[in-house]
Amino acid sequence: MRQIVMDTETTGIDPREGHRIIEIGGIELVNRRFTGRTYHQYVNPEREIEAEAIGIHGITNERVADEPVFAKIADELWEFMRGAQLVIHNAPFDVGFFDHEFRLLNRARGEPVIGPVADHCDVLDTLTMARRMHPGQRNSLDALCKRYAVDNGQRVLHGALLDSEILADVYLAMTGGQTALSLAGQEDNGAQQSGDKRGGVQRLDRAATPLVVARPSEAEWEDHRRRLDQIRESAGQCHWDAMSQKDTL
Repeated sequence: MRQIVMDTETTGIDPREGHRIIEIGGIELVNRRFTGRTYHQYVNPEREIEAEAIGIHGITNERVADEPVFAKIADELWEFMRGAQLVIHNAPFDVGFFDHEFRLLNRARGEPVIGPVADHCDVLDTLTMARRMHPGQRNSLDALCKRYAVDNGQRVLHGALLDSEILADVYLAMTGGQTALSLAGQEDNGAQQSGDKRGGVQRLDRAATPLVVARPSEAEWEDHRRRLDQIRESAGQCHWDAMSQKDTL
């Protein structure tokens, strides 16, 4: 399965009030592993950024004044995200902005070229998932980082690519974890790359001695089955089921 963990920063809260996207970040996962492909782009919104929004993400009008407008980057962005499952925290916000931008683009081009997002991508909202898994608790990205022991020490201000990287780690922790990964040494696969490249399985040296196999207790099996039920409920599928079925064939 191909997934893109995405985030945006914007000039304000509501696209219906004319607010626009100013930063886009995306991290590609295939079968729950980082591929090293990322997308990161600042965008000239062709309007002023609200002071309250600047206080959240720190992106000023001067910072994006010389960046390309959305129409210039739309086709590359669409190729990166089209057909993937989009993993987004508070997805209606970001998808609403994407759809708004694509509608403006289609209107300018005179034909429905791109979008709506939900017609071409499955959308997974991690905020909805977190609220279902942790009812009555705080489920902001920072709160989830603390709950799942994900390092977000660099997150002083919001940033689309950094938040996508953090959300990818949180999502994997919420849905069953991930193997050890290295963040460096991957070549560009065609999409724009951030300074810190993701991807690559870090192979761990193993002594040439037999592995000790510890059989789980019945209580541990019960915890395992309960965890799988949580994954099925939150993600709609569980790769363990497919693996177990394959083992019985």
